[in-house]
Amino acid sequence: MINDLINHIPALTKHLGGGGYWIAFFAALLETTIGIGLLLPGSTIIILLGALSARGYLDPGDLLGFAILGAIVGDNTNYYLGRRYGARWLEKGIWFLKSNHIEKTRSFMDAHGAKSVFLARFLPSAKEIVPFIAGSVRMDKRTFMLWNILGAVGWGLEWVFAGYIFAQSLNLAEIWLSRAGLFFAFFLTIVALLYFCKWQIVKKGKQFWTISISLWHSVKEAVLHNEHVVLWTQNHQRILSFLQARLDPAVFSGLSLSILAIMLVYILALFAGVVEDLITSDPIIAADIRIANLFLAFRTDTLTTIFSWITLLGKSQIILSLMAVTVTLLWLWRKSRNILPLFVAVGGSEAFTYLGKLAFHRPRPEMAVYTEHSFSFPSGHATIAVAFYGFAGYLLICVIQSWRRKVDIFFITMLTILAIGFSRIYLGEHYLSDIWSGYLVGAMWLVIAISVSEWLRYQDMGDKAIPPVAGARSISFVLAAIALLFYVGFSLSYHPSLASAPAEKIMRVAESRDIFTNEQMKYTETLIGERQEPLNFIFLAKDDDQLTTAVQQAGWTLTDRADISSFTRAVKALITKKSHPFAPISPSFWNTKTQDLSFAKVPGPNWLSNAHHLRIWRTNSLLKNGKHIYTGMVNGHDGFKWIIFPLLVPELDAERELLYQDLHHAGKIENQLKVQLVAPLIGKNFTGDQFFSDGKAYIITLQ
Repeated sequence: MINDLINHIPALTKHLGGGGYWIAFFAALLETTIGIGLLLPGSTIIILLGALSARGYLDPGDLLGFAILGAIVGDNTNYYLGRRYGARWLEKGIWFLKSNHIEKTRSFMDAHGAKSVFLARFLPSAKEIVPFIAGSVRMDKRTFMLWNILGAVGWGLEWVFAGYIFAQSLNLAEIWLSRAGLFFAFFLTIVALLYFCKWQIVKKGKQFWTISISLWHSVKEAVLHNEHVVLWTQNHQRILSFLQARLDPAVFSGLSLSILAIMLVYILALFAGVVEDLITSDPIIAADIRIANLFLAFRTDTLTTIFSWITLLGKSQIILSLMAVTVTLLWLWRKSRNILPLFVAVGGSEAFTYLGKLAFHRPRPEMAVYTEHSFSFPSGHATIAVAFYGFAGYLLICVIQSWRRKVDIFFITMLTILAIGFSRIYLGEHYLSDIWSGYLVGAMWLVIAISVSEWLRYQDMGDKAIPPVAGARSISFVLAAIALLFYVGFSLSYHPSLASAPAEKIMRVAESRDIFTNEQMKYTETLIGERQEPLNFIFLAKDDDQLTTAVQQAGWTLTDRADISSFTRAVKALITKKSHPFAPISPSFWNTKTQDLSFAKVPGPNWLSNAHHLRIWRTNSLLKNGKHIYTGMVNGHDGFKWIIFPLLVPELDAERELLYQDLHHAGKIENQLKVQLVAPLIGKNFTGDQFFSDGKAYIITLQ
């Protein structure tokens, strides 16, 4: 149902036409209107519209203008209300805005002066109240308008382009996997984001929590004192008593159980959605095989070793050893009531995973590094990562007093869980949907285990605290060292059998176009299998060497394989401003696979912003004369958009003719035939750049 709604949003926006801009205007206006802005998710609406503008349904410049105008009008409305009614409203209070909110806002204005109008624009709750108070204290209109306009412009840029860049980032993920830092850059980005979030939570988490609680109490009081609500509660005392009991923080069956139950239901709903996708082969499943092939293209011996060590953190022998250590530590520190929940988390998740594998019988990916004999869905490593390491993190957070250390433990736990899941995808042992489903199963049993632990804690709340066993701290360090040594020793001695590559079945065809068993195979694809640019070459060659030699002699350069060493060379060339035509190019998909060979032709000194690219895929087909059939697609880019992303050239036909002429002048063509492969088309690739083609392709037999 949710997927259907999301899929209909672009069509609805396109149908509305200019109405999308007016939605942005009123969303911005109402979000900043006092009394309404605290309830309306205007910023969320602006982000969604910004994402749609990245898809071409709205003009980002016009959208930004309407959002800014709406924000300015909303702030001026608040300013006018403050000038006219401020003294009277501030004395009595405004709906659920109580005196403490107003005093905090006044303190904020005293600290920052007139520029508080600008700064408050980026603070939740303050952006609605500051213009009102500015009017009530008779701030100069010109001064207010100056800071108001600056704040509105900054706010509009923040939310419109947040949505725009987010949507573009989803499309550009494939480019960055090869053009930028590959896996090191990926992990550095994840670590940087987690660190930034951790820093924000450490610095402002308590303040945000206090404000949220205060706002919740204000909203609750306003709702409970509403005359209609009062009348309803008088007539429904039994329902009211039930709701109050569910929100009581003093007992486990109250607020704690309600929150845990909501989380459990939500996780179950997500898992059901993944199962539905698996059964119906929705886009997330279509992306599985392409993502697996993408990771295969970047696999190196060094990274395989690193991720093999990481993946062992979810191996049963390691988990059992860590569980033994954890149980001993819980006994030493007199926390034995958590032993049962620990076994619930681990045992329940393992049993559920085993039943899931039996129920779905999903085969493992064909490109696995190591041989695994169990089924693929859901991932046992991902499940146990959340269930065991998540519960261990929960226990540490409960006993540690420092807020900063609590946050550190949370993010270390998250990073460990993500690393284990990522290692399974990189090693080809699981598909992405296997990992996601494993995370959900683990989260489900983690919630159940925490529920049991919290229930036991509430049962023991009246008991006196029991001191730990003598020497518990020293013994704990020894146990931790033993666990670490066991992990290292097990990893060094663990040598699983390598998976053999699947035998490729060779097919003989009468003519080259017989390889296209369906229309989809005539196009390159996005990560989720949507059509992109059409193929514009079919090569007939004896083998890879003949094809590579012919293209190189035509003036094109065979590019490096995308790995860490090639990335390092590319960065070095970029820093030293040297030509580097061998730099790896971004992956593209055909028939679910990334290209097998890549070539570049760089006409000038700037190899990064101006180049022609040829991607070639092997097929498993042979002609009767023994020639192998290869498919190819040539395009180019000229300059950058958003400073760092290549801007693709729209004229695919001109790129096709360039390669053909190069091969012809080099004398590498034995026979050639130009055919209408697909109908003429205009479209957009996954970066959002438009392309057009007459749909023709060359079938070239190489000498």
